[in-house]
Amino acid sequence: MGRRTPRPASLALRSALVRAAPKTPLAAAQTAWPDAVGEAIAAVTEPVGERDGILSVRCEGATWAEELSLMEEELLEHLRERLGAVSPRALRFLVG
Repeated sequence: MGRRTPRPASLALRSALVRAAPKTPLAAAQTAWPDAVGEAIAAVTEPVGERDGILSVRCEGATWAEELSLMEEELLEHLRERLGAVSPRALRFLVG
């Protein structure tokens, strides 16, 4: 019987985080955000609130908030692919 190749620790940690995360729209968005928007955007943004289907995202600066506002539909599509029914219907970008 052959030896199985060990799984990368990152896969086990990601799986544990998904199972441990609260089952709220905000928690789901926070978990999916880095994969949905990519590393560069995730490094300067953070989903911080959700109300009535609108996800509030804090941005590092006004330029990022403006740029991401222009990309809203594309970002929402990526979130829909990952979140399905619990995806936000709109994004609101905050500076700070």
